[in-house]
Amino acid sequence: MKLVLFDLDNTLLAGDSDYAWGQFLIEQGIVDRALYEAKNQEFYRQYKAGTLNIHEFLDFQLRPLAQHTRSQLDAWHDAFMQQKIQPMITPAALELVNRTLDEAALVAIVTATNSFVTAPIARAFGIPHLIATEPEQIDGEFTGKVSGTPSFREGKITRLNEWLASQHKQLADFDESWFYSDSLNDLPLLERVTHPVAVDADPTLQSHAQARGWPSISLRDH
Repeated sequence: MKLVLFDLDNTLLAGDSDYAWGQFLIEQGIVDRALYEAKNQEFYRQYKAGTLNIHEFLDFQLRPLAQHTRSQLDAWHDAFMQQKIQPMITPAALELVNRTLDEAALVAIVTATNSFVTAPIARAFGIPHLIATEPEQIDGEFTGKVSGTPSFREGKITRLNEWLASQHKQLADFDESWFYSDSLNDLPLLERVTHPVAVDADPTLQSHAQARGWPSISLRDH
């Protein structure tokens, strides 16, 4: 039995949906450029460097969700998908996902980016399961807070185990477990699966992959 997990940003996507959502809000005039853009860029730099404080970031990133109605946010997200996300979906990524869906018993995206941003992206790929950071909701509207454990670094393992338990399974039940990622932040989960794969990896992950004999692939159009 085969389990396949995909990171999303800079792995299946040729870009970062979290950062792109922030830039979209700026470009649409939904948030103040002077206040928001520098922070968005700094948090993204910290993420790439492996120094991100996830709770500080989520306080920043989820706040705009609490300032607008869900119907308005959904309308903006439709435009975001067309303008920002569709250009990040490469033929190579779609081919890998489609092949995997045919072969694996369970396929999921495991991402630190919140589920409001990522659920429509998972649907665009046809991937049936999403493990993402969950924004808190009350009566269908976002509060600006996080619900449960953020799906980040070791939190991805926690959330994966919770999700597998909901499927009446655990990681050891699978003969093969695969995880595709680009990021040093995903080393905790990459080290737990039987088949870690580095995808367009950052320098730190690439050096780990080379040292440990992990395969490295690219899903970008060249």
